[in-house]
Amino acid sequence: MNPLRVELEAVDGAARAGVVRTARGRYATPCFMPVGTRGAIKYLSAADYEALGVEIVLANTYHLMLRPGADVVARFGGVGAFAGWHGLTLTDSGGYQVFSLEPKVDDDGVTFRSVYDGSTHRLTPESAVHAQELLGADIQMVLDVCPPLPSPLAVLRLAVDRTATWAERARARHQREGQSLFGIVQGGTDEALRAESARRTAALAFVGYGIGGLSVGETRAEMLPALAAALAELPVDRPRYLMGVGDPASLVEAVLAGVDQFDCVMQTRLGRHGTALTSTGKVHVKAARHADEDDPVDAGCGCDVCRRHSRGYLRHLFAVGEPSAARLLSLHNVAWTLQLMRDLRAAIVGGRSAAFAANVLAVWA
Repeated sequence: MNPLRVELEAVDGAARAGVVRTARGRYATPCFMPVGTRGAIKYLSAADYEALGVEIVLANTYHLMLRPGADVVARFGGVGAFAGWHGLTLTDSGGYQVFSLEPKVDDDGVTFRSVYDGSTHRLTPESAVHAQELLGADIQMVLDVCPPLPSPLAVLRLAVDRTATWAERARARHQREGQSLFGIVQGGTDEALRAESARRTAALAFVGYGIGGLSVGETRAEMLPALAAALAELPVDRPRYLMGVGDPASLVEAVLAGVDQFDCVMQTRLGRHGTALTSTGKVHVKAARHADEDDPVDAGCGCDVCRRHSRGYLRHLFAVGEPSAARLLSLHNVAWTLQLMRDLRAAIVGGRSAAFAANVLAVWA
C-alpha cells in the first residue's frame, strides 16, 4: 500500500492545517473535494476545475463500473486522463449506494440492479478494490456498509462488523502501486460503536480514514458527538475524511473537531436548482424579487460569476430555461465553498479558527 504523508503546518485546538502528499501530487487541508460522480462535476469541465483551483475530485466506482465500465476507463489511462483532469482523484467504493439503492447485502458483498438498465451486478470488498485499481484514482475507498439513520442498534452493529471484515479483505487485496487505500468508520450516531469501529479500522493501519454513514438524515447535534468519538480513536498523522458532508456549518464544525477533507454534491445540486451559497446564507436566485437586482450573487465573492453577472441576469436565465444558468450558479457554489475552506485554513494558521467558525455559524447554523 502506497504510504501517504500528512505534513501539519498548524494546529489550532483540534483543527489542523496541513498538506497531504500522495504518490502523484499534493493537496492542502482542510480540503473540499467536488463530486464528479460519473467522471464529471455536473455542468463543469476539467478546465473549470483548474480555473477554480480544485486540487482533488471525487468519482464514484458504482457508476463508472456500469457506464462506461472500469476496463474502458483503464484503457484511457484512468479516470483523470479519461476526463482530461491533471489533478488528483479519489474514488468512492460504492458504499453509499448500499445506503441509497437498498441492494441485497450479505456477509460476502452486495448485489444490486443497475440504475441504467436493471441488470444485476455484484460488488465484494475484493471486486471493489479491483474496479478502483482499474479506474486508477490516487486514493480509493474500501467497500463499506452505510446504514440509514435512524437504525436499530442491531442494524448498526451488523454494519460495523461487516465494514470491519470487508476492510480487512480489501486491504489484503489492494496491490496497485502509487494508489492509496482508505479505511472507513461506521456506527451511526452511537458513540460507542463509532469508537469501536474507528479502533478496528485503525488497527489495520490504513494510510487514511473515511468517516461514513453521517449526514444521512440525522441532525448536526446528533452527528457531532459520533464524529468526535470516531476521531478520538484515529491516528493523528493520517488524513481524516468526513464523507458526503458539505454544508457550511458542518464543514466548519467538523474542521474544528479535527477533520481534514470533505466531499458533497450539494454545491452543484443547489446550483442547478437556482440556489446560491453566500456569506449571508442561501440566496434563491430564481425568486422574482431578484429580477431587477444589479448586485452580484455575493458581493464578497471573487469568483468569475460574481465579477461578471448580476442576480437579475442569472434570474433571467433561469426564467427562460437557459442551461447556462445552472452552470454559472454551480460554478459559483463550488468556488464559494473552496474559498470558505481556504479562509478556514488561514484562520487555523492564524490561531483564530474558533472566531472564524463562530462567524460562519452565526449565518449558517
